[in-house]
Formats: sequence, C-alpha cells, structure tokens
Amino acid sequence: MALQYSVAVRNARLDAVETAVIGSGSPLKQAMLELRSGEQPSNCAAADTGTLLAQIILPNDFMAAASGGTKAINGTWTGTGAGTGTIAHFRVKEMGSPDVVHMQGSVGLSGSPTYDMTVDNVSVTPGQAITVSTFTITAGNA
Repeated sequence: MALQYSVAVRNARLDAVETAVIGSGSPLKQAMLELRSGEQPSNCAAADTGTLLAQIILPNDFMAAASGGTKAINGTWTGTGAGTGTIAHFRVKEMGSPDVVHMQGSVGLSGSPTYDMTVDNVSVTPGQAITVSTFTITAGNA
C-alpha cells in the first residue's frame, strides 16, 4: 500500500525546501542559481559538471507559497550570460558556499521533452540576458 499525504502536508513539505535553502534565522542566506552546460552531476553532493554559463542571485523569497501540492517560481529570475554554450542543467547553491548544492535538474525550452526548468533561450553568450520562464516543484504521495 502506498503512503499518502494531505494537500496541507504536501504544501508544508514543499515550503520546507525553500527554508532549507535560505534558512529561517536572521540574516537569511542568499541562494544562487547556476545555469550550466552538459550532463548534470549524479546527485547534489557531486562536483559541478559542464561550463558555468550564468549565475542568478535569487531573492530571499524565491518561490511562491506552496498551493495544491505545487510550489512555483516567485517573481522574475533574470541574469546575464557569463560564458558561451548551451544550457542543459541547473544547480541551486548557497551563496558563499559553492559546494553546498540544494537542488539540481534539467533545463530547456518549453515544450517537448519536459524539463525541470525552462528558460527563454538555451543558447548563451556573454552579456546576454537570460530569464527563467518556469520552475515548479510538485510534491508526490497524493
């Protein structure tokens, strides 16, 4: 038999993700989104792979409050290209602690196949504006 959670429990679990990244004390930690080329590492504890193409400093409240078992991007996440290449994956890190990775996933353009995060353009050059179009976390065990 599969374990099931209420929507309230699923929402609380999702909101805990953001709290784990930025903390709950004062001052809050900043989160850094890295957009990188190549294959993503095997897990969050593994070393970075690919080329760093862009970094975006995320606001303290970078995800909206969870609702209906999902948690989506809050506001606009925009950065500037720092390298040349094709974005393929992302990593969310603690700013100032580059070895602390809290989330990672695939990046691409909206449509098929489905990516964990979509951006307005995956082909990056230095100085080019990059905007995250969508990023939503969905809780399991409904």
